[in-house]
Amino acid sequence: MSGRAARKVLVLNGPNLGRLGSREPDVYGTTSYEGLVGRCAEVGAALGLEVEVRETNDEGEMIRWLHEAADHTLPVVLNPGAFTHYSYGMRDAAAQRTAPLIEVHLSNPHRREEFRHNSVVAAVASGTVAGFGIGSYTLALRALAEQLTD
Repeated sequence: MSGRAARKVLVLNGPNLGRLGSREPDVYGTTSYEGLVGRCAEVGAALGLEVEVRETNDEGEMIRWLHEAADHTLPVVLNPGAFTHYSYGMRDAAAQRTAPLIEVHLSNPHRREEFRHNSVVAAVASGTVAGFGIGSYTLALRALAEQLTD
């Protein structure tokens, strides 16, 4: 990377993502949450991004983080977890974005239970990446980096 400062990006994770590695490994893979954090930091650095990864089981905290991102024009990679399907408060916070926001999912929600097929976030996101396990984050960060340079 040149002498430019890295662009800060938030990677926000919703409920149960902190349980990666032990939570349904047949669905979510065997990479731990710490492994996900490391992968995001590594990929981000290679793309000239300063990646900050966060996880919460609290809907209000997620909404506050999305407000923070909007207030500071921070790009976001968002894995809303279960909030994807019903959190209109989180959706409304994501709609206030002032920089690109990529929705990401480890599994492909459309190959799973019917209640997972609907995302209240998708309509306000720049794009969605799903079904590639931890690689979904890599693809989302690459898409984000491209959007930031266009």
